[in-house]
Amino acid sequence: MDKGTLISIIAVLIATTNQVLVLLGKSPILIDSTLIEQIVSAIFTIITIIVAWFKRKKKMADNPKKNKNNKN
Repeated sequence: MDKGTLISIIAVLIATTNQVLVLLGKSPILIDSTLIEQIVSAIFTIITIIVAWFKRKKKMADNPKKNKNNKN
């Protein structure tokens, strides 16, 4: 069994367990929606910053002479 299959099986088991607990009226995750929203927003911001940084770094590596003359 490869790594991807194992991870998929574990994710399905966790999701199924969560669904059963929700049906029984138990709240397995004690996090409110505001906290989830803030975490998702922070992750999105961090990923956007990293992608922009790598794109700029790649652009500067592709055109070294142009970037030396025009430092903005």
